[in-house]
Amino acid sequence: MDVNEVLLPGVGLRYEFVNHEGHRIGVVAQRSGEFELVVYPRDDPDEAHPVLRLTGDEADALAEILGAPRIAERFADLTREVPGLDAGRLEVGPGSPCAGRPLGETRARTRTGASIVAVVRGEDVIASPGPAQRLHVGDVLVVIGTREGITGVQRIIQG
Repeated sequence: MDVNEVLLPGVGLRYEFVNHEGHRIGVVAQRSGEFELVVYPRDDPDEAHPVLRLTGDEADALAEILGAPRIAERFADLTREVPGLDAGRLEVGPGSPCAGRPLGETRARTRTGASIVAVVRGEDVIASPGPAQRLHVGDVLVVIGTREGITGVQRIIQG
């Protein structure tokens, strides 16, 4: 799918693409930090009909909602394409020695070869968490590696 980026002087940037039904859809990222979703009528490509306006926080929330399943799909695709690579989900339980501590302290990748590629916290997804990211009880960790590596991360998280 081609996404076109158009500079709107004094306004911001417009990203647009044509969906599978032939509708031209645009997202205007305004300099103010707000976003506007627009649809263009087929007979007039210059007339945009606003669908909704979002604050920066609302746009971030929508991106996470739409992006989280796509991230999971891509990891699933990757594990099918690469022999020996697997994906797992591990929950940080109430008795975990890792709860409340930074991810880096687990040294999970160094110790197991498996990588924690996302932390799902309630409805939020923290993709590519850094070593300073603190783990909380109830977090679900998305782990990529060999089956043995994922089992090793599970042992670390469970204690």
